[in-house]
Order: sequence, then C-alpha cells, then structure tokens
Amino acid sequence: MSNRSIMLTDSLYEYMSDVSLRESPLLLALREETSELTQRSMQISPEQGQFMALLARLIGARRCLEVGVFTGYSSLATALALPDDGRVIACDVSEEWTAVARRYWQRAGVEHKIDLRLAPASETLDALVAEGQGGTFDFAFIDADKTNYLAYYERTLVLLRTGGLVLIDNTLWSGRVADPEVADADTVALRHFNEVLHRDERVDLSVLPLGDGLTLARKRG
Repeated sequence: MSNRSIMLTDSLYEYMSDVSLRESPLLLALREETSELTQRSMQISPEQGQFMALLARLIGARRCLEVGVFTGYSSLATALALPDDGRVIACDVSEEWTAVARRYWQRAGVEHKIDLRLAPASETLDALVAEGQGGTFDFAFIDADKTNYLAYYERTLVLLRTGGLVLIDNTLWSGRVADPEVADADTVALRHFNEVLHRDERVDLSVLPLGDGLTLARKRG
C-alpha cells in the first residue's frame, strides 16, 4: 500500500475513465470542439468537470460563481448539476470564446441558469459585494489569469456562505511551482497563492493532483 497518490500511466488513465467517466454527449461535443482551438490547453479534463458537478450536488449548491469561462465546459458541467432554479454567475472578458459556451448552454437547456458577465472579473465580484451579496454563494470555481488568483480568491471568500466551497484550478502548474528555477510571473503568482492558502485559517484546505492541480477550500464559520 502506497503512502502517496498513485501515478497515472496512459493505460491506467484510460481504465479510470472507462469505469468512472459519465460524460454527456453535449459535454463531449464541446470538449472535442475546444480541442481544435490553439488555446485548447485551457480546457479542464472531463473527470475534473464530473468531480466539480459531484461536489456541487453534495453541498446542495444553488448559487455559484465562475471566474474564467473559456468555452464553457466547467460552467456547463456545473449548471447541469444544479436544480432548475440554480444560478451560475460566470465571469469572463472574451466574447469569442464565450460565444461557443453560449451555444452549448442553449443546446443543453441550461442557458437560463447562467448569468454571463463580460467584464474584468474583479469588477464583477466587487459589484456583487457592493450589492450586498456577500455570504450568499454556495460554490465557486476560479480558472483565469494566474497573477490575479489571490485577488479573485479574496473576493470570492467574501461572497461565499459559511460552509461554501471554492475550487481553484492549475495550482500544481505542471510541476513548475515545485521548481525554484522557474520564475515567470504566472508560476511565481501560483507559488505565492499556494503558500498563502496553506496558512489561511479561514478555510479547510486540500490540494488534489487532479488535472493540473485542483485546490479545494471550504469557508469556515
């Protein structure tokens, strides 16, 4: 029995997908369309989308935040997991990429659940706080520009209810965060972000080797 997470070979990953993944035809179609883009590396993995949907169901999420939409895979997976009166406020700045997302939201019948706000995410989050929506969201996902992760996290924590859950993507950054020789702006920002969260007593914390590293933080009372 190992005392650390198992290494995933290609064959083991395929096996895991075969016995676990329940990707809907629309999610698969969106993932395949996104794979044709030059920015396809920004797409989360299907098992991560399924895990997010499971977490949203587990905590009974109704009000969700998403910082960074891209072509909409994560928001679609989340919206499909919500009850009909559930809502996702989705923040992005790209009309081009979110136009793809809108098509799939509409085809899936969840467009009414997703409130897309095309503006810098910090502005949208600040506006929600100013409107008195602090402590009213159940679930959040951050997957945007890495140098602003800490700013997004702080605003999201204000907006989450006690017991609410925020997921942050790319926190292992293909291993670059563990290499002191790597000092580009994104890596340095993620390394600092991980260190700050490790010391943050406002949350319960877990970092998982899922996708490119997924951090889970639950807001304490």
